[in-house]
Amino acid sequence: MSPAPRIGAAPAPEPAYDDDPAYDGMPAAAPGTDGALALARRRPSSGPPGADPDERGLRRLGQALAEVLAGRRPPESVSDRLTSRAYRDLVQAGQMIWSDRRPFAGRMHVKEPRDGALEMCVLVHCGDRDRVLALRLERRGVQWLCTDFETA
Repeated sequence: MSPAPRIGAAPAPEPAYDDDPAYDGMPAAAPGTDGALALARRRPSSGPPGADPDERGLRRLGQALAEVLAGRRPPESVSDRLTSRAYRDLVQAGQMIWSDRRPFAGRMHVKEPRDGALEMCVLVHCGDRDRVLALRLERRGVQWLCTDFETA
C-alpha cells in the first residue's frame, strides 16, 4: 500500500482585483453609436424606484407589446408602460405581426445610450418567421416608459 498523501496548508489567496471603484465586473462599454440601435454587453439591474429595470421586467414588456402587435392582447393592457404618443402610435399601428400562434419574446439585447434612456431589441418568435421588436425606454420621474417602438 502506498502512504496517504500529505495535506498541507493552502496558500493564501490573492487579493481581489475588483476593488477599483471604476471596475464593475463587466468589460468596458463599447463606444456609443449615432443614429442606430446599439447592442449592449451588460444587463440592467434591478434596484430602487427609478433604477434600471431588470431583465425580467424588460422581457415582460417586450412580450406584452409583441402580443398587442399580434392582436392577441388589447393595447389598454400596456397603456401605463407607454407615453401618450407611443400609446397612440400603438393603437394606430394595429396588427403588425401575423402569426397562427402566440408570439414569444426570445433573445434580448439592451443598451444604455445615455443616463435615463434604454434601447432594447427583442427577437420575437411567431411561427414560420421571426420578427424583431425595438423599443426605447426613458425614465420619467421614478418610472420607465416606452417612448418609441418599431418592428420588422
